[in-house]
Amino acid sequence: MKTRTSRRSFLKKSAAVSLSVPLVTSLEEYALAAQSEAPVVTHPPPQGAMPQGKIGSIKISRLICGGNLISGYAHSRDLIYVSPLLTHYFTDEKILETWSLCEQQGVNTMILFPADKRAAALYERYRSKGGRIQYLAQISPGQDDLKTPVQQAKDAGAVGAFLLGNLSDTWTRDGDVGLIGELLGHIKDAGLISGVAGHELRTIVAVEKSGFAPDFYMKTLHENNYWSKRRPDQMKEVIDNYAIDNYWCMDPKETVAYMSELKRPWIAYKVLAAGAIRPRAGLRHAFENGADFAAVGMFDFQVAENVAITQEVVASAQNRERDWYA
Repeated sequence: MKTRTSRRSFLKKSAAVSLSVPLVTSLEEYALAAQSEAPVVTHPPPQGAMPQGKIGSIKISRLICGGNLISGYAHSRDLIYVSPLLTHYFTDEKILETWSLCEQQGVNTMILFPADKRAAALYERYRSKGGRIQYLAQISPGQDDLKTPVQQAKDAGAVGAFLLGNLSDTWTRDGDVGLIGELLGHIKDAGLISGVAGHELRTIVAVEKSGFAPDFYMKTLHENNYWSKRRPDQMKEVIDNYAIDNYWCMDPKETVAYMSELKRPWIAYKVLAAGAIRPRAGLRHAFENGADFAAVGMFDFQVAENVAITQEVVASAQNRERDWYA
C-alpha cells in the first residue's frame, strides 16, 4: 500500500538531505536526493606523503595541477562546447575548492597564467585566506617586451616562470632562439626559477645547444596509441599552426631518448592527451620514461585518484633508467 507524503514532511526531509548533498537546486533533484542514501563523497588525505622533487630551491610535488582548465582553455578536438562548458563549471568558488583539494592531497604546485586577471585575482584571494599552494607562471610575452610578463608573474606571487610552449616552438622555428635566452635571463634576474616549454623536441634541443641553461624544461609526452590521435591525412601544415587539436607529442620515442641524456629537471605535460589516455597509463608512461614531474589539468573529482596513482607509479619507477634530476 502506497503512503502519501505531505508537502511539509517532504520539505522537511528534503531540507535535511540538502545539508549533505551539494549543488541540489530543483524540486526534482530534491525529490531524488531525499530518496537516496548515498554517502557524501569525501576526499581524505592520501596515505603517505606526496613525493616531491626540487627545482633550484623550490620543493615541488611530483604531480602538478595544470592551469588550462581553470582558465577555460580546453583541447577539445572537434567538440565546440568544451571550452564554454569549462568556463561555466569552474566558477570562482569551484576554482578555490579545487586548489584547496589539491593542497589537502599533497599537490603543492600548480600552473597559472598571470595574464588571466581573473585567475590572478583568485590566487591572491586564495592566499589571503591561508591557502599555500604555489605556482609556476606560464607567460607569453611579445617579442618587443620580454620584461613586463616576468615582472607581472613575480608581482602575482609566482615561484617560477616558463615560456608558453606554442611561443617557444614558434620562436625556435623562426630562428629566434636568442629571444628565449633573453627571456630566461629576465626570469632569473627576477629571482624565479626559469623554464622553457615545448611541444616539439627541436625546441628543447635548440635551447640546450644554445647554452641558455634553464632551470627546467617542460616537454609533452604521451603514447600515440589512443583512438582519436591525429591521422596521417591530418598532418599537412599542422606542425606549423597546430590546426588539428588532438596531438601534442609528435615524437615520444625521440623525446624519451633525448631526455634520457639531459641532466635537467623535466616536467612532462599533456601526459593524458587531454583526457584521451587513462591516468594510470599516462602517468606511468611519463614517470617510467624519465619525467621528474607531471603537469595534469584536473577537475576537482579527479584530484584524489590522480594523487593515488602518482604515489603508486613514482614508487614503482624509482629504479627507472633515467636518473631523477629533481
